[in-house]
Amino acid sequence: LTCIIFIVFVLGTLLRLVTGLNIFLLLKYLAREYLLIFSTSSSESALPRLIAKMEHVGVSKPVVGITVPTGYSFNLDGTAIYLTMSALFVSTAMGMPMNLGEQIGLLVFMIIASKGAAGVTGAGLATLAAGLQAHRPELLGGMGVIVGIDKFMSEARALTNFTGNAVATLLIGKWTHEVDLDQAKAVLAGERPFDEALMEESMH
Repeated sequence: LTCIIFIVFVLGTLLRLVTGLNIFLLLKYLAREYLLIFSTSSSESALPRLIAKMEHVGVSKPVVGITVPTGYSFNLDGTAIYLTMSALFVSTAMGMPMNLGEQIGLLVFMIIASKGAAGVTGAGLATLAAGLQAHRPELLGGMGVIVGIDKFMSEARALTNFTGNAVATLLIGKWTHEVDLDQAKAVLAGERPFDEALMEESMH
């Protein structure tokens, strides 16, 4: 729920204010990539397709070439959300809730620690364990309550990370004046569909 709210309201609002584009049209445009990420639980599998689609949507090749790979290492919104929310859930489930100061400290730590989970499926669980060990070691034993659903949460954080990188690429393109907004609007409206044949040829 937190990931959905973040995508729709935070990323959607930023995208609308800066570029005038609709987040729901962008989600529709990236539908095939979402299916790929959902099946692999990793946004890394869709990296080549995101690069191709961001170029097709109108962002210049140099901006895409820098922003997308960098975002995969540093712009991990979903992982940061997962780590923080999971830590709060574990602490509440064990009857040892955190005070506001501990929550803020944990949030800062998890945002930084999430960078170490880049590119490794399931690394979020190990990063969560490290965060709890550093801040509240007594909560480490409570991680068992979320191990069973980590697969589903891995999909949620991968989808959020991917969406954040797509939005960030458009925002950076607008900031550097390296995006064709007319092309972007036409593509997202379905007037200029992405050529899947070209993508398949390049992958071969």
